[in-house]
Amino acid sequence: MGGSIQFRMLPTPLIQISEQIYAKFEAYQPTGSVKDRMVNYIFHLALERGDIIPHKTRIYEATSGNTGISLSSVAARYGCPCTIIMPENMSVQRRQMMKAFGAQIELVGHNAFADALARRNRLLEQEDAWSPKQFENPENVACHMTCTAPEIQRQVLEKGLRWRGFVHGAGTGGTMMGIKRYIDSCHLPVDCVLTVPDEGAHDHGIQGINDGADFLLDRDLMDATIRVPTSKAIQRMKAFARQTGLLVGISSGANLVAAETYVQTFKPKGIIITMLCDRGERYI
Repeated sequence: MGGSIQFRMLPTPLIQISEQIYAKFEAYQPTGSVKDRMVNYIFHLALERGDIIPHKTRIYEATSGNTGISLSSVAARYGCPCTIIMPENMSVQRRQMMKAFGAQIELVGHNAFADALARRNRLLEQEDAWSPKQFENPENVACHMTCTAPEIQRQVLEKGLRWRGFVHGAGTGGTMMGIKRYIDSCHLPVDCVLTVPDEGAHDHGIQGINDGADFLLDRDLMDATIRVPTSKAIQRMKAFARQTGLLVGISSGANLVAAETYVQTFKPKGIIITMLCDRGERYI
């Protein structure tokens, strides 16, 4: 099975938001979010190892939503039954998308990610069960170090830009840590700036941020942290839609606020890149 499975994600656009801010537009991914990168990367590695047998292996994961959508899609492609465990307060629209791909949904309490992970781990004790284990799997970080970050750097060089900052919120921490490791390995003069909800880990409404970031994310390696209230993230999401005609999600609104705050506060001598993580219709 080793050489027969190909993994390839098409690059997403690097779009200009303002004079100094650019963003990766991840709505162009197959299911509309950045999680398609990690899910496809980990899934195809598991296929190559023989950890997943199409039409047989049962797939489980705990998620706030977007990983579940990506995983449901890939599971459907390979005929694998899929069960997603998620907190009950995550958006109904994302549940509906997973069900459209044939996944089963199990709900746990409000923002109860520890309960979701515990339930996933119990289900994995069954025979023929597999999970990408997004919150603790180092392949999550490897995906963004070897795929996402080089893609960004190629686009920066093609546009003749001077990259000086990367601003992003952390759900699992995989995107931020993968890009941070690439930046360090290439000795790039780029600050890594973490977007965090102002209300704290369990009281905010920026779905997809702070889900389980401390499993993979090393906060001590961040150059700065910018706190964003949920209300400002939602306001920025709506304003961006009206200004550009592009409807992105709440975490994208938070990233835009954080990037704009970073530029105003630190006045970098180059451009800042952030992520527009997903499409916004799944939150309306």
